[in-house]
Amino acid sequence: MIKLRGAWSCKPNKHLQWDIRLRDINATTWKHHPAYSSIVPCESSRRGIFDMAEAHNSLVSSKSSDSGLHVQLHPLVLLTVSDNITRHTARQQQGPILGALLGQQEGREVTLEHAFECNFIYGPNGEILLHAAWFEERVRQFKDVHKDPALDLVGWFTVTPPSGPEPSHLHIHRQILNEYNESAVFLAFHPTLMNSSSTGAKLPLTIYETVYEGDNAGEGDKAMQIDGEEQFSNIRFRELPYSVETGEAEMISVDHVARGGGNATAVEAPAPAAPASQPQPEKKKGPKSKKKGVESEQKAVDTSALTPEDEDLIANLNTRLNAVKTLESRIRLIKSYLSSLPPSYLENHSSTESKEGSSAAQLSHPILRNVSALISHLSLLTPQDHDSFSTEWTAQSNDVALVSLLGALGNSVKGMRELGRKSNIVESTKQTNASRKTQMAFQSRLDDEYFSGRNGAAASGMFLS
Repeated sequence: MIKLRGAWSCKPNKHLQWDIRLRDINATTWKHHPAYSSIVPCESSRRGIFDMAEAHNSLVSSKSSDSGLHVQLHPLVLLTVSDNITRHTARQQQGPILGALLGQQEGREVTLEHAFECNFIYGPNGEILLHAAWFEERVRQFKDVHKDPALDLVGWFTVTPPSGPEPSHLHIHRQILNEYNESAVFLAFHPTLMNSSSTGAKLPLTIYETVYEGDNAGEGDKAMQIDGEEQFSNIRFRELPYSVETGEAEMISVDHVARGGGNATAVEAPAPAAPASQPQPEKKKGPKSKKKGVESEQKAVDTSALTPEDEDLIANLNTRLNAVKTLESRIRLIKSYLSSLPPSYLENHSSTESKEGSSAAQLSHPILRNVSALISHLSLLTPQDHDSFSTEWTAQSNDVALVSLLGALGNSVKGMRELGRKSNIVESTKQTNASRKTQMAFQSRLDDEYFSGRNGAAASGMFLS
């Protein structure tokens, strides 16, 4: 059985429907993306979509699955898939959308619990393959994070037409089967079914298992092969049944997405640029117009040079800026409300009680209580007695600096002792070498005297004879 964490279809007894479908967030953006222009037609050709979907796909087996596998789909997987598609479409990135699925496999039950987007490279024949080094490192990082329960690579996902997988998907699928998991599943997401689906309908995805039907491969399969590539005609895909499994933590996330999905805005495609072949009438440009033209060109270059990471950083900073602006506006609103009250209500309670009958209608006690709670909360962040806090902070800083200084002094003493020990070793070695030299010199002198006396005695004896 297979669990996919990352969908957001919920059971009826969980009081949530999957009406928050992906189309609530990003269905409109897919129409204008060039990567889906071949599979997402306009409204007038909607009939052709279903004709294509009903056409027989030779890669999909005509037999039903008999392996007994069952897939449990978790909302996190589909949320990840939708996020990848949305970012890919909004940034107008080229290339396929593909990612890995992590989960567990216990007997005939396979769980897909997490998903992440993958980098790809082009093979020698132009086929799309996974970046092996990056992919293995990424899987290892996910395994280090998710150790209880231990997760493993159980499949991959991509975007396909409703008819099923295409021959271009076989290269990555064969790579995963041969190098990572021989029983990996394939999750195909169908964006063209988003506009035709209704509330409570089936999720626009299909999960396949891999089977080998080499004996049944016909001549039609051979026509799909490319010169120089490996034989893929024996691989077939069979659809697997799946069910949605949602945990309590995932239900909270799904409910949050469901509440915010109604406020999502569609991203329209940018207007097509004017063709370069049409010459524009030239006008005399002064120094100001030339300067503006240079600035616009530099701005265009800077915008086109932004990477996806830079765009994420800019979006994060814009979110923080909007939060600060909202906080500032709320503070100004509180100040304006308090300034509108009579000064007597802000000074002491006695004056407030004396004029309660005249201006009681202007007061809003719930607002005043909220303001008081906010002010009391700020006192926890900023101490009231700043002098005592500064004194205590200075004392603690001095203690830390003193301990650090004592540690440095101890290290210096230790270094000096080590230096003295090594100096003693060097001096003793020098003295030993000097004494050895003296002894060797004395011994050599004695030897010289001995041999010289012996030679003289021998010579005198020779003359005497």
